[in-house]
Amino acid sequence: MIFGQLSNLAKEKAAIGGVLQQGLEYLAKTDFKPMAVGRYEIDENMYALVQEYVTQPKADRKAERHDKYIDIQYVDQGEECIGFALHSPENEVSEDKLAEKDAIFYKTVKDEVALVMPAGTYAIFFPADVHRPCCESKQPGQVRKVVLKIKVSALG
Repeated sequence: MIFGQLSNLAKEKAAIGGVLQQGLEYLAKTDFKPMAVGRYEIDENMYALVQEYVTQPKADRKAERHDKYIDIQYVDQGEECIGFALHSPENEVSEDKLAEKDAIFYKTVKDEVALVMPAGTYAIFFPADVHRPCCESKQPGQVRKVVLKIKVSALG
């Protein structure tokens, strides 16, 4: 997992190369405010999901991970908390949808920590990273977020 602020991208982008850097640059140069909620194809390796929702208690959200796609989750407006943990065989699976939807959901997650994400921050989740998005930080709040989905195969 990588956590950062888009406002620091110019100084830090050399540390993040290739398709991940391209994805972050797309997030930095795109004005998402006029864009409708939905899916936007960027190229053959990535697409963006523009989302709006009210955050929920952690207990109401499912932890998940993916095998074929890397997530760059960027909070455009609002604030949310994302649970994060490394994949572990001790995590109890509640639903395995890897074959159909590239998602596996967990009932329990070992050593999960909370990542508070105010507007302007992003987190990059790799296949070994379990994440629980859309959780409330201090209280429920409105969030506008972009999830950039990047094919793992594009890392080269």
